[in-house]
Amino acid sequence: MSIRNVTHCILRITGVSKGFARHFSLHKLPEDHLMLQKTCRDFAEVELKPIAAELDREHKFPAEQIKKMGELGLLAVNVSEKYGGVGQDTLALAVAVEEIARGCGGTGTIVSVHNCLYVNLLDRCGTDEQKETFLRPFTSGTLGCFALSEPDAGSDVGAMSCIAVEDGDSYILNGTKSWVTSGTEGKAAVIFATVDKSLKHRGITGFIVPLPTEGLSLGKKEDKLGIRASPTCNLILEDVRVPKQNILGTVGGGFKMAMEQLDRARVGIAAQALGIGQAALEVAVNYAAQRKAFGKPINQLQAVKMRLAEMALRLESARLLVWRAAVCCDEPQRSTKESSMAKLAASEAATFISHSAIQILGGMGYVTDMPAERHYRDARITEIYAGVNDVQRTLIGDLIVKEYE
Repeated sequence: MSIRNVTHCILRITGVSKGFARHFSLHKLPEDHLMLQKTCRDFAEVELKPIAAELDREHKFPAEQIKKMGELGLLAVNVSEKYGGVGQDTLALAVAVEEIARGCGGTGTIVSVHNCLYVNLLDRCGTDEQKETFLRPFTSGTLGCFALSEPDAGSDVGAMSCIAVEDGDSYILNGTKSWVTSGTEGKAAVIFATVDKSLKHRGITGFIVPLPTEGLSLGKKEDKLGIRASPTCNLILEDVRVPKQNILGTVGGGFKMAMEQLDRARVGIAAQALGIGQAALEVAVNYAAQRKAFGKPINQLQAVKMRLAEMALRLESARLLVWRAAVCCDEPQRSTKESSMAKLAASEAATFISHSAIQILGGMGYVTDMPAERHYRDARITEIYAGVNDVQRTLIGDLIVKEYE
């Protein structure tokens, strides 16, 4: 049996979303998910953790490791088997992303964005023809991109200025998309543009664009604080012709489609944050057991124990919210509140835990000889992308108010 088939067997589980109470306990994942977790953890320990510092230091894309994860099926976890995916639930994806991010935060970003914002989006919203061309080849190692943000349109998506003008059987796209994950490595992108700026949200439309394509150029690779293994750049569109058969969804339906997909993406980002937080906690625990002060390991000092307790509490609390949000993503109704809560809690937990790890390590936490400072830098972005945490609080607050009206 091939490695990919083994992964199919490990991932295959039925009824988790509909039978949450039967299959999922508050202290333990279902057995199949535990097997997946071990598979991903073993991979991360062998393939990612030893090179994570190098990837970060050199801003190096993990090409070989991405290829291997494609062979394992980890780049199409929640894509239907009909198009080359492993056809599993969002909980399985969250488990996988956490373990990959635990080994390398940047690689966790690549895996999360590709799964949540490209292949799953194509699987949900693409036509059969689009799936054959832009989904099937992307399930085993080729990466796709998601281009929604712009230099002047981040949280305010309605301010989008990238224009799509109808021209016969095509649309002509002009504008700049920013913060495109894997933009330098991807072979296709879902690009959002407006067919009529006066319509604001109602004019936004998604287009599938192969990379490279005539008229589309890449901006400089961003020099980021963290997640440096994950390449980020602008896409600059100058009279890019896109055939109408490459419209994803409907004309004017792009905003709703993107917002629904971001519910799923926030679970992926929350899972990344869990992995980074878990790695930082482990560094702190191991160091505290070895470092001695006042004649004993510092893990015997009350102040250190209290800090470790708070770190673990926040991590495990966030993990339960992430798992709940993952399950809710597979239900028919929108899961915006659950996904936003998970993203908010997990990202802030990761930042707190990685900050606390540096405090426990003291001076050693501030130098690159130890991974604590890298975990701190990697954690910070999880509070920003897919909607800054201030926006998440606003979304959650709005939904809470509506629930009690």
